[in-house]
Amino acid sequence: MELEVWLNRIADFLVKAGVPAEHGPMAALALVYLCLTLLSLLIVVALLRRNMRSPDVVVQADDQVEPSESGEVLPLREDVEEAAVDEELAAPEPLPVEERLVVEEPVNLFQRMRAGLNKTRSSLVGRVDALLGTHPRLDEEFLEELEEILITADFGMKATQELVQALTARLKDVVQNDPGQLRKILAEEIRARLKDGGSDWPVPENGPLVIMVVGVNGVGKTTTIGKLAKQFADQGKKVVLGAGDTFRAAAAEQLEVWGTRSGSDVIRHKEGSDPGAVAFDAVKAAVARKADVMILDTAGRLHTKANLMEELKKIRRVVDREVPGAPHETLLVLDATTGQNALVQAKMFREAVEVSGVALTKLDGTAKGGIVVAISSQLDLPIRLIGIGEGVADLRPFSADEFVAALFANN
Repeated sequence: MELEVWLNRIADFLVKAGVPAEHGPMAALALVYLCLTLLSLLIVVALLRRNMRSPDVVVQADDQVEPSESGEVLPLREDVEEAAVDEELAAPEPLPVEERLVVEEPVNLFQRMRAGLNKTRSSLVGRVDALLGTHPRLDEEFLEELEEILITADFGMKATQELVQALTARLKDVVQNDPGQLRKILAEEIRARLKDGGSDWPVPENGPLVIMVVGVNGVGKTTTIGKLAKQFADQGKKVVLGAGDTFRAAAAEQLEVWGTRSGSDVIRHKEGSDPGAVAFDAVKAAVARKADVMILDTAGRLHTKANLMEELKKIRRVVDREVPGAPHETLLVLDATTGQNALVQAKMFREAVEVSGVALTKLDGTAKGGIVVAISSQLDLPIRLIGIGEGVADLRPFSADEFVAALFANN
């Protein structure tokens, strides 16, 4: 009855406010319903906010308690102290931004290498381990499946056949497969076919160390140069960069960005200029400024274009004329994700420009890291650098021992 009275009052109020008389009762019901709905929503929000807050120390029914001076029951002092310690450990006080940047824990270099090779390790070692689990003997079927695993990991036909023959010869007297022994022999045979360039660069008698970087479009030449320049600069060396890629749009601008990051001088001409002229000016500037290192970028070119390869030869002659013996290192940059195509590129560039070392980029992005073995064993080219991530430190000097260990380590 009380509700009906209130509804009538609300209806009268709404009629006075302009609602038609015949709609007054219905409008009153709608208004009451709306108010109740809003009230319910407010209660739900309040409860949610309360639950999201950090709870205070809760005393269980069977916990020991002691009375306070006011008669209020409180937890024992030891319990409060333990709870405070737990809370401090669980939620440490946030560090200022500056300190957070300083105390960032460095990643172990070997762990970084292992993580970068994770796809190759899973594709190669993981599948070999699975094969060992299903074949108790070194039979014909086992060797065929092992050969397939090596080929799909981009070891190439020649290196694959050599590895299978070596394993067969060394395990011919084994009655039953020993997974540990086969892993060990496979690792040793892979290591025997790897040639690393070492971590030391040539030391010229006079003038700067001149590194000429070549490769097809899109393999990461300019990025490799930038990371390499930053590493040299961090060692306290003065670096000059030559923007010899005058045909790709914004190539010189990209190199200048890396020059700013590393504190290196960048020598460039306008787009479309003669790359030989850029090489000449870059070497001259490096000598005049007493730089320790000069790194020359070159335009990406298809290894099948003879005229473009001839241009690289011309650049080499220009550099050698200004600094006898230069370039001291001709670094071929290859994209590991292109697989056997990288091997073809390496063959053509080696014939054209006397490649002295290989930088293999994007190794972390492929499960076919066997291309390292294919290039090193078939072409007798040292792997100078490998890229296993986006960071500057992820462009690493290649170590054959470290590479094999990262692939076959149990932990």
